Amino acid sequence: MWRAAFPKQALTAAIALSGVGLFVLLALPLPFLFGPMVACLMAALLGAPLQGFGQVSIAARSVLGVAIGASVTPALVAKLPSMLASLAIIPVYIAVIGLIGVPFFRKVCGFDTVTAFYAAMPGGAADMTIFGQEAGANVRQLSLVHVTRLLVIMVVAPVVLVNVYGVSLGQPIGLPAADLPTTQLVLMVAAALVGWKGGARIGLFGAAILGPLIVSAALSLGGLLHQRPPREALLIAQLLIGTGIGVSYVGVTLRELRNTVAGGAAFVAILAILAGIVTEIVTLSGLAPPVEGFLAFAPGGQAEMSMLAIVAGADLGFVIAHHLTRILLVILVGPLLFRLLIGRLR
Repeated sequence: MWRAAFPKQALTAAIALSGVGLFVLLALPLPFLFGPMVACLMAALLGAPLQGFGQVSIAARSVLGVAIGASVTPALVAKLPSMLASLAIIPVYIAVIGLIGVPFFRKVCGFDTVTAFYAAMPGGAADMTIFGQEAGANVRQLSLVHVTRLLVIMVVAPVVLVNVYGVSLGQPIGLPAADLPTTQLVLMVAAALVGWKGGARIGLFGAAILGPLIVSAALSLGGLLHQRPPREALLIAQLLIGTGIGVSYVGVTLRELRNTVAGGAAFVAILAILAGIVTEIVTLSGLAPPVEGFLAFAPGGQAEMSMLAIVAGADLGFVIAHHLTRILLVILVGPLLFRLLIGRLR
């Protein structure tokens, strides 16, 4: 099986790295993230036989989990009470998204009720696809809608950060590995592996990112972990995340582009309006600075928004506290809400 996958993965790696090189050559922003994403997306739409990197890509999320966990300091914990007001907006935000999204996907995109429900929920792409599959949704439509949501947000959010908020996306993401103490590197590797595999063993959702986040946060709060993962690890994580988004479009047909992908992109426009309204509310009311408010309520994935927060120099703890709350609420309440309402929706 490995030998069968290797040629496709080698081609994928070559295309992803060529995307990095092109973005570096043209001095475009975030070359390790957007270069692979754009190159693999174009190649996938042209019919190239690409394939993701499996466990290696999942491991990239553990790097981000450690980076987030390392930002959970006693100072951040002391600030949590001041976040309660903005965190309290999230359940209302999710409810409004669902009330608009489910009818949109049913009436405009022609999805069945189950698929429409899980397509509208702003949770993690993998989690919503799994829950939807168990409930009988159209998995292909569901996965394409959520991947399109991540793709569009990852393209639009940096543009907004630079042109609306005047943010530079060139903030240092971490020290080189050679400049970090060996003890810190060992602790990071241990946190990543123990958190990821331990979380998976106990059935923790999003174990690859949440497990390392929990372990590294404990080490940080205990005064043992003081650094983020090295720059090289975070650049590789960017490359793998960008590649994964692009590869998700392998095998997409023209009909799917016209119906499912276009519908998903249109829904992101609706989400953008809602996110803009909420951002203005939290900003004008003094609940969050503008950049943190924007990143906290942008309906992207936690891994992708974490990376943007890092390169934008935003308060990573504030941003991730809101995304984790959104994801937790959707994952815990979504299936229960589905069972309560599905009969009425049908």
